[in-house]
Amino acid sequence: MNTTGWIVLIVVVVIVIIAIVVIASTVGRRRKQEADRQRAGELRQEAAEHDLAAREREAKAARAAADAKQAEVEAERLRREADERERSAAEVRAESEDKLRKADDVDPDVRTDRHGNRVDSADGAEAAPAGTAATAAPADRAYEAPRVDDGTAHEAPRIDGGRHTEPPR
Repeated sequence: MNTTGWIVLIVVVVIVIIAIVVIASTVGRRRKQEADRQRAGELRQEAAEHDLAAREREAKAARAAADAKQAEVEAERLRREADERERSAAEVRAESEDKLRKADDVDPDVRTDRHGNRVDSADGAEAAPAGTAATAAPADRAYEAPRVDDGTAHEAPRIDGGRHTEPPR
């Protein structure tokens, strides 16, 4: 072969090598792009799943907040109901104490002070009717029921002789 033949052969081989390199790089780019597309699709799918999970958590949080608000409303209703029952109990207690004072005032065997409270007899024993176990406070500690309208309860003296019994449940 002559020199011109060798030059043409070398040029053809170089062109074929360049073509192979171009084709290989193009195929490689396309494969990379396809892999990137697939990875982007997976990331979008994960993002959609995370978004759904986030919305579910937000809904649960909203339900929990609504439940808490409902519990607050119920607690306020129960507080008001308890206050009303407490006021009612205080009224009944006051009526009962008034009736006991009136009974003591009417009973000739019971000594009372000017407020209607029982006082001790001269020998230190209470002047109570026969068959009762009630005891009264000393005259210097006579109890006068508080007369308040502010809705607060005050502890009343025990009229059962200091014996503590639980109410039946």
